[in-house]
Amino acid sequence: MAVRNASHAGSWYSDSAKELNKQLDNWLGAADLSHGPARAIIAPHAGYQYCGACSAFAYRQISPICVKRVFILGPSHNVRLAGCALSTAAKYRTPFYDLTVDSQIYNELDGTGQFERMDMDVDEEEHSLEMHLPYIAKIMAEYKDNYTIVPILVGSLSPDREAAYGRLLSKYLADPQNLFVISSDFCHWGQRFRYTYYDTEHGEIYQSITKLDEKGMEIIETLNPSAFTDYLRKYSNTICGRHPIGVLLQAAQVLVKGGQHKMSLKFLKYAQSSHCRNMNDSSVSYASASLIFE
Repeated sequence: MAVRNASHAGSWYSDSAKELNKQLDNWLGAADLSHGPARAIIAPHAGYQYCGACSAFAYRQISPICVKRVFILGPSHNVRLAGCALSTAAKYRTPFYDLTVDSQIYNELDGTGQFERMDMDVDEEEHSLEMHLPYIAKIMAEYKDNYTIVPILVGSLSPDREAAYGRLLSKYLADPQNLFVISSDFCHWGQRFRYTYYDTEHGEIYQSITKLDEKGMEIIETLNPSAFTDYLRKYSNTICGRHPIGVLLQAAQVLVKGGQHKMSLKFLKYAQSSHCRNMNDSSVSYASASLIFE
């Protein structure tokens, strides 16, 4: 039974269960339950010192007693994928306890012929999935033997491919026992990211970044995938999880158009790693959101 190690523990977040539990408790305690129970969340995947507090606002919306499966969609940072990939691991290790991959759902997804398998070294090098596992383990601790995870690494998808994966995953989003975790940071600004968009009408650079991200968040809240695609084409905002977000929007659109589901997505928290004031600065933005069925 292959176990995917917590390869970023001890660097991106604490490898001490006691210390990590205290941190997550503090962050969750500072977040309000205002848009739940979540059926899907969007949350960042940076080091916890930068985004842990922001992530808490998404995770606070989850009702763990309702959850039997957690689908985690994260972007691929280190290998180029034209589609989506599944793990070869049976379990994912965290400082709290091991999370079990849902073999039944994996077999169903494998059977579509639309998924690759990622090697263990690719899986362990990637952080976009792992950074959500401690939060999931924490939230689900009382039910740790009663749920499974479905990790999906999302590649550089065309809009048509986003739509195809959205259709494929829409039936799982419709199931009230499933939670979707969409892993994404927002604007990566600065010369080291090769992105220095600046609209001086909005004030200083960090204020321009905020307005840029807010435009994107407002469009995501409309659950309109084509509008989000148009926004990305216009501004080229460096939202690293744009494809997982696109897949979620496509899945939601399938359900809304089917006429049997109403839903609402709301952003709850926004933060930046630092405030950029000149062209030599850099920052990464973080945002947390919750999707509920009405």
